[in-house]
Amino acid sequence: MRRYATVSGIFLALVTCAQLLRLLLRWPVQVASVDIPLWFSGVAVIVVGSLTIWAFRTASRSDLNPPG
Repeated sequence: MRRYATVSGIFLALVTCAQLLRLLLRWPVQVASVDIPLWFSGVAVIVVGSLTIWAFRTASRSDLNPPG
């Protein structure tokens, strides 16, 4: 479980960084002729950043409570 939480945390951290870069550099995103507003990246940073913290906390707690 620890390895899964760590890998998930790393992946989510990368997604958070990408969304933060999009927000700061004002990169346009378009999906099938629909423009995605910048505020969406702000929400994504908060949500995915929270999941990142949760994953890393879960990984660190896994060491404290070994199974068995």
